[in-house]
Amino acid sequence: MGHVRGMSLLTHPVVIIGAGAAGIAAGRELRRRGIGFVILEARDRIGGRAWSIPYGTSAPLDLGCEWLHSADANILAAMAPDHGFALDKSEAPWRRPAHQADFTAADQQAFWAAQAVFEAKLADAAAIGERTGQDRAAAEFLEPGGRWNSLIDAISTYYNGAPLNHVSVIDYARYRDTEVDWRVTGGYGAFIAALGADLPIKLGCVVSAVDATGPTIRLETSDGRVETNGVIVTVPTTVLASGAITFTPALDDHLAAAAALPLGVADKLFLALDRPEDFAPDTRLIGATGRTDAGSYTSRPRGRPMIEGYFGGDYARALEQRGLPAFAEAALDEIAGVLGNDIRRRLTPILATGWARDPFALGSYSHALPGQAAARAVLATPVDDRILFAGEATSPHFFSTAHGAFESGLAAGQSLGSYVERHETLRRDQVRGDV
Repeated sequence: MGHVRGMSLLTHPVVIIGAGAAGIAAGRELRRRGIGFVILEARDRIGGRAWSIPYGTSAPLDLGCEWLHSADANILAAMAPDHGFALDKSEAPWRRPAHQADFTAADQQAFWAAQAVFEAKLADAAAIGERTGQDRAAAEFLEPGGRWNSLIDAISTYYNGAPLNHVSVIDYARYRDTEVDWRVTGGYGAFIAALGADLPIKLGCVVSAVDATGPTIRLETSDGRVETNGVIVTVPTTVLASGAITFTPALDDHLAAAAALPLGVADKLFLALDRPEDFAPDTRLIGATGRTDAGSYTSRPRGRPMIEGYFGGDYARALEQRGLPAFAEAALDEIAGVLGNDIRRRLTPILATGWARDPFALGSYSHALPGQAAARAVLATPVDDRILFAGEATSPHFFSTAHGAFESGLAAGQSLGSYVERHETLRRDQVRGDV
């Protein structure tokens, strides 16, 4: 049916709020069941935090999610080839040695040993926490005065979007990582968008209220009122917690859970690289090994003539305030500090992301605050079987990933689809009884 702006919004059996990976998955499941629905998307595009944009004649740039994490157990990795998207199974840059004089091979071995000790402590603490219910911040398990603490914390800002003192040990340990990571050659965001290309999606439609006090649910949107029998909400947790959508009756437990699962920040910077042949493809460089506020860089990602920078946590949030110039300045200083000042003349800024400033995201992906590991299950709990929440933050083991979001959307579509089918059967039986 495609994405339209003039679609009638009067009544639909199901309304899905958000056309990211979760909303698209829910829509695909409802369509499979033959249940009518519409997806209301605030943006002028679909995909949510999965977003690919063209870049010359080479592969598109993924501004959001880029990696099929746990690819051997990833539903989207299994689906991609059937939808015309090839997979790049080459080794991830972060699993390769960094090539820089100030981070020697011996230093890197020492760092990875310290990281392994830290991860083992987290696993032990999480096991105790699961038994006792006592959760703690991951930062508590860093070696006091450890040489590599800042780098370990910096890496947390890349994959949690937040420093370790904001991360629940129990939740962290629940994440399932098979350490198999692939890329979508044609762009992860492009793949997600393709999965939703033929769904009924209303773009530029902002939902501001959900009222479930009556027999039908009423939604207030920027395009008018909608009535429905069921709603799947896939809005990011930080947006939910902001009160952007009001719920009647109030859903205090769900909104408190959303607040306990804030989106961390992870941003990217792309720099065009002159004479790229001097650099090996997909090699990693660390901006600074002695501080948490530092970027990580991949030279010639997928062989392209550029350097891709990665920034997380409060560092990324601060750089976003000044946009591309701030990201570029920080990156040039860090890269030149490692490779020498001559590299500055060979790098030209292309673009930087700003997920914390995106009003429909307010961040990149979720982490549970210390003591809040149960929040994912609370957020995923249905409300009277007819209001469901989905998205990566509701995934118990694949949170912070697009495939976790997609799986949660499928589950929500199955659950609400069954509810609507029961509701319709009851209505038909009542009509027959009346006749």
